[in-house]
Amino acid sequence: MSQESYSDRDRSFALAKRAHDLIRDYGPSATPRAYAVWYAYVSGELPLLGDSIKRLTTQNGSLTESDIDDLHETYLDGRQLTSTTGDVSRGMLDEIAAVTEILDLSLGSTAQYGEALRGLAQDLAQGMPTRARLGEIVSTLVSTTREVAVNNRVLEARMRETRSEIETLREKLEASRLESLTDALTGLSNRKHFEETLKASLEAARLGATPMSLIVLDIDFFKRFNDLYGHLTGDQVLRLVAIVMRENAGKQALLARFGGEEFGIVLPGADRTLARQVAEQVRASVMGRELVKRSTGESLGKVTISLGIAVLHAEDTPASLLERADLCMFAAKRAGRNRVVDDAADSLSQVA
Repeated sequence: MSQESYSDRDRSFALAKRAHDLIRDYGPSATPRAYAVWYAYVSGELPLLGDSIKRLTTQNGSLTESDIDDLHETYLDGRQLTSTTGDVSRGMLDEIAAVTEILDLSLGSTAQYGEALRGLAQDLAQGMPTRARLGEIVSTLVSTTREVAVNNRVLEARMRETRSEIETLREKLEASRLESLTDALTGLSNRKHFEETLKASLEAARLGATPMSLIVLDIDFFKRFNDLYGHLTGDQVLRLVAIVMRENAGKQALLARFGGEEFGIVLPGADRTLARQVAEQVRASVMGRELVKRSTGESLGKVTISLGIAVLHAEDTPASLLERADLCMFAAKRAGRNRVVDDAADSLSQVA
């Protein structure tokens, strides 16, 4: 074995040990998914995954099974999309081969038809043919024309089928693409889609000289709630917050779950006043819902959220806008939770 191979093996063992240590320190348990996530983290090959893990561990002190599932689905599990893309590619190739075969048949018939016409034209150029020869010419024209017409009808029908098949394949690929950008638990956009949309929205706002705002919200005391009532009830809370966001954020908003209990709302065209209005509506609506445990009907009380708002500045990048909204959200936490803080200087000074 070469020295380079030994070096690669030693590095992989070192990474595996580091991943094992992190699982022990931050949890949740040494499942294959958890190992894959932590190994990818220590390898440093997925910076966005690393940022998400740092955010979650800084905020919560550890990772939950739900966090691991979210991280794995968002950053590591591209197999479903890859499989669907492969199926669609094979389907497209099969359709193209079938159409090519029909086209070859049609072109062959057309070429034969052309040759027949040229031959008949030569006969006619040589003088008036006999009645018998004229009958042969007409018979040949009728037969060849009929053959070409049949082949054209077959080609037309096959093309209609192919168009339908290709549309079905396109829809399948689009559905799979959307699934890869969606948080499975809440149906909101996942972190990957959020980051893409945040960047696109920021660029569109700059190009159109229009306002734009970002809301980051976090469920208050979610870890304590999760530990007290269990993950299934915790999932119910996450779905509730997603429902409230859909009901109050407006049709133009992009709604996302970053992972854990943190959510984002991108508001194209929204200034500070409108963003605060949306944030307050979401906050009040969440607080106004009483949670009931489905299995027993037991009342679990109310849940509150803390929200931070950042309004687009001329010099902002997606990262700086998100960081400012995060800081405002944490300022809302420090000020007592269940409130909205925006990035206006006076708002932040009140909770500093």
